[in-house]
Amino acid sequence: MAEETRPATASEPLKTSPGFFRGLSGKLLLLTIVFVMLAEVLIFAPSVATMRIRWLEDRLNTAAAAAVVVDGLQNVELPRSVQKDTLMATGTKAIVIRRKDASRMIALTDMPLEINGEYDVANSTGFGAIRDAFDTLLFGGDRVIRVYGPLGESDATIELLMKDASLRKAMLVYSRNVFVLSLIISLITAALIFLAINRMLIAPIRRMTANMQEFSDDPADPGRVLVPPEGRDELAVAGQHLASMQSELQKTLKQQKSLAELGLAVSKINHDMRNILSSAQLISDRLADVDDPVVKRFAPTLLRTIDRAVGYTREVLSYGRTTEAEPHRRFVALKPLVSDVAELLAIDPQAGIDFQIQMQDDIEVDADSEQLFRVVHNICRNAVQALTNHEPEDGRPRLVTVSAMRIGSVVTISVDDTGPGMPPKARENLFAAFRGSARSGGTGLGLAIARELVLAHGGTIALVEKPTPGTLFRIELPDRPVPLDAFRSKFRH
Repeated sequence: MAEETRPATASEPLKTSPGFFRGLSGKLLLLTIVFVMLAEVLIFAPSVATMRIRWLEDRLNTAAAAAVVVDGLQNVELPRSVQKDTLMATGTKAIVIRRKDASRMIALTDMPLEINGEYDVANSTGFGAIRDAFDTLLFGGDRVIRVYGPLGESDATIELLMKDASLRKAMLVYSRNVFVLSLIISLITAALIFLAINRMLIAPIRRMTANMQEFSDDPADPGRVLVPPEGRDELAVAGQHLASMQSELQKTLKQQKSLAELGLAVSKINHDMRNILSSAQLISDRLADVDDPVVKRFAPTLLRTIDRAVGYTREVLSYGRTTEAEPHRRFVALKPLVSDVAELLAIDPQAGIDFQIQMQDDIEVDADSEQLFRVVHNICRNAVQALTNHEPEDGRPRLVTVSAMRIGSVVTISVDDTGPGMPPKARENLFAAFRGSARSGGTGLGLAIARELVLAHGGTIALVEKPTPGTLFRIELPDRPVPLDAFRSKFRH
């Protein structure tokens, strides 16, 4: 059975040295040698064909030199011993000079000859010459061939009969030399390419790989961030992006560590705060029994405020676990909830900030009342804080307006103010905790919490552009789909 390949885990070190010929360097070296040898093979075919033609031309020229001398002696036949010496010197079996009107045998061996092939060296084509060359290399060595070509500048033709053993031997020697030379060239070329690419490509990749492994061992160590190489090539750009990602990761880890420490501190404070609020809750319950008109007027608001504070202390640790409790949804009258938000804001009358509620009295929202209260309160509190130190232009009033309307099964809630608006940095990180604050010293948690709670209801929250100065947030909350069984049971009863 084949072994199952599985990724390395944190407890298993990554293998950084796979072996020379399994690494990029070895593969590059081998591929370069193979490709250079392949190129040499493609060059070898026409070169060996040209070598064969040149060899045959040399034989024709040598035989022609002797044949011209004999041909000048009219009606004289060379003695047999001289013919043999001439044929031996030229490496042929017969020499013939052919003209248009006559042919003359210059020398001829006594043995009978069977011609296995004919070749015209003057009219050989490229592919034909390559075919004939490989035919000689593979099947030659014991064949008699007829070779002919022009005799100098004359119209005569010199023709030879010869065995191809010497030709094949010369071609084999030539092939061996070409192979050895090609191998040397391929090794030198591969070494040069390897050194160049290893320096420009492999070495930087190895440095980046080693840095990533070193960084993964301790991501919080600033000294392990890659020092990006200079340049504009692909590897330099990749190194710069890697260094940037490592720096951003370290910032995130630092924030996570700060949040963990903050969560621990909040949990300790929360423990004592719950005890204090429990005492305040007992005292406020007794205030409800006091027969005083002023106390009776403010006691319900005080009780609701303390109850919410107690509830918040129970949910603090839930946010520390990065999750909010599931909303307990029911239809809630929206206008009284917004009125409670206005009372809790306790806007100073001297601040000149007006809080208006523009919605019908009977509008209801299918939501968790406490979570919806937190959403509206966070956004309205941000609006009041933005207006506190801001003087609107053209004498316009400092105004926070909360409006709502229902269209079908969706309720739209708008919180509009006449403040200075959101700065660009806050817009870029609008719902990001610790990054989306619009004021100095803010945490940006209010909008982050509001967004999380709205999404838990299946709704949306967005910053809306408007022509006048200020900030406008729009919240859309849909009603839950009614289960079919619940719908039927409602009409049965």
